[in-house]
Amino acid sequence: MTDIFNHPKVKKCGKLICRLRCLHPSVWLLVILTALAFYVTVVPLNFWKHVWLTMREHSVLLAMLLFFCLLAVSLVWTEGQNIDAYVFTFFNGYGKRPRWLDRTMMALTELGNGIVTVVIALVLYFAVNPHLAYEFVFGTLTLWLVVEGIKSFIKRPRPFSYLENVRVVGTRARGKSFPSGHTGQAFYMATILSQYFKGHMFVAVVLYLLAALVGTTRMYMGMHYPRDVLAGAILGIFWGFIGVVVNAVIFRVIGFY
Repeated sequence: MTDIFNHPKVKKCGKLICRLRCLHPSVWLLVILTALAFYVTVVPLNFWKHVWLTMREHSVLLAMLLFFCLLAVSLVWTEGQNIDAYVFTFFNGYGKRPRWLDRTMMALTELGNGIVTVVIALVLYFAVNPHLAYEFVFGTLTLWLVVEGIKSFIKRPRPFSYLENVRVVGTRARGKSFPSGHTGQAFYMATILSQYFKGHMFVAVVLYLLAALVGTTRMYMGMHYPRDVLAGAILGIFWGFIGVVVNAVIFRVIGFY
């Protein structure tokens, strides 16, 4: 295996990849916009008609996706970073925090963790509907891939790696900061479960309040900026609605519902 990595062509590819990773985000943005412009010209018009009709039926999803993209682009805005740091400091370091509050926040943040997801999936499988559990787990796995992909592309450092006097509660999280995976997972679960409990407004409000608390804990514990949390919330809700729309069609066609 070591001989393969020492091959001249492999080394050359490795150097090329390193150079591409070092490119400024604005260069990548220009490349992506150019690629999209080319894509629009080569794709048949009929395809875009179907896309437009689908987006008209679910215009909220399109608006959320655009807002998420704007948040990602805003990371290059210097004043935005200053606002992020100010709001982050309010949640993370304002005043004296009692030990019981730290422990409560550490417990609440776990609502966006994989262990809670597994527990909820098992409850859905055995007590509610196995197919809802399948949808729930598949959406969670794909959301995780999307979040990690965005993090590896954006490469935003976590607050404790950039700011001074950050109060870290618990263990320092690895990986990058944008978007917040815990927040995304919490809002994804809230969206999926609130759709199942459709008509029960109280349940939906409680679910989204818990998801918002998870986002707050990520700032309180020193792991994420406000824009990380906001982006995670938008992505989680977006992914949840995508799951509801797509899976409803699939399950209806194959006779699950």
